[in-house]
Amino acid sequence: MRERLKIKKSFRVWQRHFKVYTKLYKSSIVFNFVEPILYLVALGFGLGAFVKEVNGVPYMEFIAPGLIASSSMFATASECTYGTYIRMTYQKTFDAILSTPVNLDDLVAGEMLWGTTKSIFYGTAITIVLSIFGLIDSPMIILAIPVLFVSGIIFAETAVIAAAVVPGIDSFSYFFTLLLTPSFLFSGIFFPLDTLPPIVTTIAFFTPLYHLVNICRSFASGSLEAVVWDIVWIFAVAALLLPYPFRFMRKRIIK
Repeated sequence: MRERLKIKKSFRVWQRHFKVYTKLYKSSIVFNFVEPILYLVALGFGLGAFVKEVNGVPYMEFIAPGLIASSSMFATASECTYGTYIRMTYQKTFDAILSTPVNLDDLVAGEMLWGTTKSIFYGTAITIVLSIFGLIDSPMIILAIPVLFVSGIIFAETAVIAAAVVPGIDSFSYFFTLLLTPSFLFSGIFFPLDTLPPIVTTIAFFTPLYHLVNICRSFASGSLEAVVWDIVWIFAVAALLLPYPFRFMRKRIIK
């Protein structure tokens, strides 16, 4: 009964964010939806004119599944860094919510749940667009949606931790520049990592985007067996990181 009540309170936080989003979605859809399409057009038609195929796959089809993964990552990371920090610090939304029966753990869970929802929403939207343009070969890509949920938990966890520890909103530039951008560039979206020194592949292995790109690319081509360990990795890391957003945010709020 107690767990059901906690879930209900977290859902109320999610519901509040969803209601706000339905009024302001036009301001965020450009970054999270249009930007991946621009990457696809610019690199697919631009670089694709010189690189016809990668591993026997047309270049446009090679990069398309990776953009599903990156879109979901950036959507969640933006929401749970800047969005969470603004609600916590400037808008005082956290103060208002915590004055209700919702406690801090419920609030943090609601924040991560909302960030994960953005991961699914934008990842699914990009998938639909790519499918319309014939860049997804297999209907098995639908199996990527539950994986987007789990990977979205990882992105939300790391982003909330960042929101809890940064001294100011300008410090998020370090989070995006030093963590997310290298992950985006060296996750195998635009080129196979086996062309780079082995140390790069080793480092990439410890980033969730690398595994999510592998999963989306395999599902897009109709393959399952090749990504079993990628899926296991994502589930394991999501569970491993779960306590830390609550701990760091508790220290931040209590301080």
